[in-house]
Amino acid sequence: MDTIIKRYCPRIGFDSYEDFKENFRIETPVVFNFGFDVVDEWARLEPQKQALLWTDDDGNIRSYTFADIAAHSNRAANYFRSKGIHKGDTVMLILRQRPEVWFCIVGLCKLGAVCIPASFQLTAKDIAYRCNAAEVKLLAAVNEPYVVGEISKARPDCTTLQSVALLGEDAVPESFTDLRDLYAASPDFPRPQGADAAANHDRMLIYFSSGTTGMPKMVWHDFAFPLGHITTARYWQQVQENSVHMTQTDSGWAKFAWGKIYGQWICGACIGAYDTMKFTTEGTIAAILRLHPTTFCAPATIYRMLIKEDLSNVDLSFIRTACVAGEPLNPEVYRKFLEITGLEIREGFGQSETPVMFANFGFFGVRPGSMGKPVAGFDIDVVDENGNRCEDGIEGVISFLGVGEGFADPALAAEHSGGPSGLFRGYYKDEAATAKAWHGGIYRTGDMAWRDGDGYYWFVGRNDDVIKCSGYRIGPFEVESALMEHPGVLECAVTAAPDAVRGQVVKATVVLAKGYTPSEELTKALQSHVKKATAPYKYPRIVEYVKELPKTTSGKIRRNAIREASQQAAR
Repeated sequence: MDTIIKRYCPRIGFDSYEDFKENFRIETPVVFNFGFDVVDEWARLEPQKQALLWTDDDGNIRSYTFADIAAHSNRAANYFRSKGIHKGDTVMLILRQRPEVWFCIVGLCKLGAVCIPASFQLTAKDIAYRCNAAEVKLLAAVNEPYVVGEISKARPDCTTLQSVALLGEDAVPESFTDLRDLYAASPDFPRPQGADAAANHDRMLIYFSSGTTGMPKMVWHDFAFPLGHITTARYWQQVQENSVHMTQTDSGWAKFAWGKIYGQWICGACIGAYDTMKFTTEGTIAAILRLHPTTFCAPATIYRMLIKEDLSNVDLSFIRTACVAGEPLNPEVYRKFLEITGLEIREGFGQSETPVMFANFGFFGVRPGSMGKPVAGFDIDVVDENGNRCEDGIEGVISFLGVGEGFADPALAAEHSGGPSGLFRGYYKDEAATAKAWHGGIYRTGDMAWRDGDGYYWFVGRNDDVIKCSGYRIGPFEVESALMEHPGVLECAVTAAPDAVRGQVVKATVVLAKGYTPSEELTKALQSHVKKATAPYKYPRIVEYVKELPKTTSGKIRRNAIREASQQAAR
């Protein structure tokens, strides 16, 4: 048991949070490749060990062992090589949660190529921007009308794109290739040596950040990155070897790296995958019952939907640990889920740039609404504008301290390759953005929080999300939590709306629960409720009722879309 993780962590058991924080460490080897050193190694040690349990909306189930993943990823590596992909080349994947996304990610890792996971919701403009910015050479995507249509529109503007491979049962249109051809490739792929082998500081993975202003930045991670998610999987999600872990997210989001591949497979867990076209509460519950995960992680949206359903006849006793990340969890949702299922939801926090940064680890009790405490392996705190640590109760920017001047320069990255794994190495092709976020030995995340007297941290919001009204600074999460306590609120998002007098005012965009309809009386009731639940000046002066909130495919609320709509309406 724990065969592989022990190779990278001298000690994995701890008596307390203080023991964990002080003594946990990851020893990054001089050369590490997740495809060979984790997937293939499990296939060698325990070839029949279950690695992936997959289901879809139709109730189909497929199971893959580590021997299967090793062979199929070798086929994928050979397939990509046959298409002219070599070490350092960039490939973009729009593959939803098809099993092939795991084969391709691992195959590209073995090949030493750069992988860009992407959402199936991208428009032609998004695709062209990403392809040109990252010099994408090959794009692999699901063979679906919308996706193929947007790729077709974008393709003439993609200057480096040489081929597009499609995955699906339908016939592949002319000028595209068939990704299913990978199954005809050889299942053997010798580990590259010498100059052909990827080094720890080489680019392995790029995520396009969802910034609130300007074009998305390219967050790049190196080949040591997977080791950083040992803390994510083992100590926050508490995955167990030979048990199923289910994180519900699309492959195009960084949450996939957090919960559906790296840390989980290092720990020897099986990944439970629900490949759905669109989230529904009924479909998610049915998938959970088919996959029987021991540990479960989802965005707050899914928990908000689950607590509104009648779960009295649903047996979820097989779940031992439930986690949430992607956006803060309102305390009311935590309390209701605990009441219904007996499970505490353990919140975690991080970014596309990082592994888990804060979490409610199993070493201490959960405080509903808190992110928990900092992860081991890094020095993380809230700091002021001068980089000084904030006192308890004072808001500051969540920051990594003592991490060097950044790693955008490969030579500098090489110097730090033996240090903590998991933190991004810079914004690719954007030295100015890297220097702005990461200088003076500090990486500033741009997220605001405060620390209480017992060492728990409390999220306030993105620096861009904090509402500045008549000289007050108002964190949206606190207002959202107050609104969620009202029985008429199913979901809500609190954002800033322009105001000629106050600069900004608090706006609440609300989805109502069953049995409630929009009215002036209800608006006044919601405003009054917030005034009583928190400081009166924080109440939403604008309440807008909608049928659904704009979200990413991972279920995260797109507050920037709501802000932009408010700004346009004010013009």
